[in-house]
Amino acid sequence: MPKHLPLSLLFLRLGVFIVFFFWTLDKFINPEHTANVFAKFYALEGLGTSIVYAIGSLQIILIFSFVMGLFKKWTYGIILLLHAASTFASFGLYLTPFDNLLFFAAWPMLAACIALFLMRDYDTLTLGKNNLPV
Repeated sequence: MPKHLPLSLLFLRLGVFIVFFFWTLDKFINPEHTANVFAKFYALEGLGTSIVYAIGSLQIILIFSFVMGLFKKWTYGIILLLHAASTFASFGLYLTPFDNLLFFAAWPMLAACIALFLMRDYDTLTLGKNNLPV
């Protein structure tokens, strides 16, 4: 295994975690914003505060399990699916790129999520079970 691969994967995992962490905090700090996002991008109208808090609570468990490298097949996979759904749900915004430049940051993060999922067995700087020796 290349010497710096585990450290590189750790940095990718931390970068993805930071984004998800603030998306999760937003659910608790500004649940109305989350409800508006779900309505606009996922056609889920009328999410109440309790539902947003429940989603945020599940997400906080997920992202901390992810950043610690626990249950990698599941946590990395769910993070990948959630971010892919988020990226593709806003697909229409990519058609007017210069009005929505910040949305393009989703693509390299999606690539990072894919890389982490595909190379999860090499991501050994975790608290989870390591599949390969360091």
